Amino acid sequence: MTVVNCHHNYVEREHHFGENVWVTRKGAIRARAGDLGIILGSMGARSFIVRGLGNPDSFCYCAHGAGRRMSRTAAEHNFTVADLAVQTQGVICRKDKGVLDEIPGAYKDIDQVMVNQSDLVEVVHTLKQVVCVKG
Repeated sequence: MTVVNCHHNYVEREHHFGENVWVTRKGAIRARAGDLGIILGSMGARSFIVRGLGNPDSFCYCAHGAGRRMSRTAAEHNFTVADLAVQTQGVICRKDKGVLDEIPGAYKDIDQVMVNQSDLVEVVHTLKQVVCVKG
């Protein structure tokens, strides 16, 4: 069994470009050569287990998820609970106004995000979303 221990949004002391520096990874995970990570889609999209390629120009990191394309407030104004039900069809999750800010349409296309960081990670496994638990 392989265990993937992956966290995001942290600061760590690292060695880059011949110097010891503090690196802040906000919305990012470490992707040193061989590091396994998890890149999440939205609550209606697939996610990925990846292996880092150790790209030094990126300080050996990659995005940890799709990333928002609109704010939470904009999502609440632009989408309805009916839109949420359609966009999360086939996924067991809350489908009420309380999670409308997390609607898949508020996020970037995870497939394009993965193409954009193909020099940072390689996909090891693709995961299909079946359950999403949001507090």
